[in-house]
Amino acid sequence: MKKSLTIYTLLFAFLAFSFNANASFPVKKKKEKTEIVNGEKIETTSFSTAFASSGKSQVTALLLCLFLGGIGIHRFYLGYTWQGIVQILTLGGLGIWALIDLVRIITGDLQPKNGSYSKTL
Repeated sequence: MKKSLTIYTLLFAFLAFSFNANASFPVKKKKEKTEIVNGEKIETTSFSTAFASSGKSQVTALLLCLFLGGIGIHRFYLGYTWQGIVQILTLGGLGIWALIDLVRIITGDLQPKNGSYSKTL
């Protein structure tokens, strides 16, 4: 019973975080500008992303590392899939790798793969 519960928990966490890691960000359309270049009117539209960062929370990463760091769930959340798999196989480097990651998340050294935290400590 305990073994099957652990397998289902790992599968759910992997699927949830892997879909979230590849999410695209909403794009906002800015106002159109009219510029005159060489006597001709040119209308330009510029776009910007709605979020300047990856949308990941440092608090969430910290809690995942604290409670599930031995199986590397925080690495999946931050977008480091292969490192998460290695942490599952080594049980977080027998806890040492998870402890180092905990310190790195607290200090802000371990950032999401595609950007920075949107919410920090």
